[in-house]
Amino acid sequence: MAKKTYVLDTSACLTDADCIHNFANNDIVIPLKVLEEIDKHKKRQDSVGINARRIIRSFDELRAKGSLQKGVRLGKGKGILRVASQDTSTLPSDLDVTIPDHEIISTAISEDQTNGNRKTIVVSRDINMRVICDAIGLLSEDYRENEVIKKESELYTGFRSCLVDDQTVDFFYSGEDVILDPEEHKGICPNEFVMLVSSSNEKKTALCRFVDYLSPLEEVQGYKDGLWGVKARNKEQMFALDLLMDPDIEVVSLIGKAGSGKTLLAIAAGLEQVVSNMNIKNKLNDDTYCRTPYKKLVVSRPVMPMGKDIGFLPGTMQEKMAPWLAPVQDNLKFLTGDDQTTLDDYMQRGIIEIEALTYIRGRSIANAYIVIDEAQNLTAHEVKTILTRVGEGTKIVLTGDIEQIDNVYVNEMSSGLTHAVEKMKDHDITGHITLKKGERSRVATLAAKVL
Repeated sequence: MAKKTYVLDTSACLTDADCIHNFANNDIVIPLKVLEEIDKHKKRQDSVGINARRIIRSFDELRAKGSLQKGVRLGKGKGILRVASQDTSTLPSDLDVTIPDHEIISTAISEDQTNGNRKTIVVSRDINMRVICDAIGLLSEDYRENEVIKKESELYTGFRSCLVDDQTVDFFYSGEDVILDPEEHKGICPNEFVMLVSSSNEKKTALCRFVDYLSPLEEVQGYKDGLWGVKARNKEQMFALDLLMDPDIEVVSLIGKAGSGKTLLAIAAGLEQVVSNMNIKNKLNDDTYCRTPYKKLVVSRPVMPMGKDIGFLPGTMQEKMAPWLAPVQDNLKFLTGDDQTTLDDYMQRGIIEIEALTYIRGRSIANAYIVIDEAQNLTAHEVKTILTRVGEGTKIVLTGDIEQIDNVYVNEMSSGLTHAVEKMKDHDITGHITLKKGERSRVATLAAKVL
């Protein structure tokens, strides 16, 4: 296969600090303007800043091996990386030479003109930049190496239907062991929910949870009486409660559109296993009582604005975080009966903690029930950072809607939440369910569907 030259945009470098190693034996050109733009982000305290600092260090290591102007080989079987300056004289007159993106494009045009028959391809996460490249005859593509799936429909849902004979459904309801044949029903993940459908009558079904191919299917715990006044309104919510209330499942991910109940269910299950557990313990006056290992409920979410940022907020850290954590507070108030005194009491006693995700690095959280809301805005690196904070006796729940991503450096296929779902689905301590039906209100359901 003929070698190519890839010209990397700033967005590709800030998305993945290891991007320079993902182009096989093809050559890579880093426009000088990209280095300048990366430098502007190096002091940020989020994943973008981390990637900026990492890739700068990578360039420095390469500089020690040779001249970046002439080109440095990235490794055995790898291509050559070179830093090139722009030649604005090559730009079409319609493009403003003072715009950074256009300066990067001018570098790509120069490379294309000097490469002869070799293809020159601009790699950018910026859609408009790729459109401009196409308009002036430059090849371009999105950076997709950090995407764990190719399209949203491929994402693991945590639920499937299995066609079985009529007798199998009867056996399950009678309490007999039903074990699925791995040849007939391939690829079922641990803790995936299965609806057994009778081959002779499609209306005859049974809901169950798959463990493995050597264990019988388990009955789904529906919690018909509800948890803290919250009852499952559809089968997906019932599946979610089953996962949330199982102490053997230490990582749960819930994906669903706005109003599907993912955050409310997660917090309700947390209150049931932390506060109710604590209340029974106090009532019995028995310090040894422990229905669950969770001693506190920790709720957090990333600081990510929707729309235009309102800038810095005054006050203490708690006061600064109040607007960001208001949705979490709303759910807690709803579940505790809008009793602010009760909620404040729980928080003062350390039973409920609401904190910024910014400060989780360096912590080791043991014996806690953790809910990370709006996890769709996290990168794969940030999710890894969070999950590695989990100590013994801790359960962590990730909730989010991949259709409502506010982070410009991730999309539905590369979100940290998507990574967590796909990378962990084959492990028996994890569980996932996609909530499809909105239950907040008729207005919310209609808006999510048609707008």
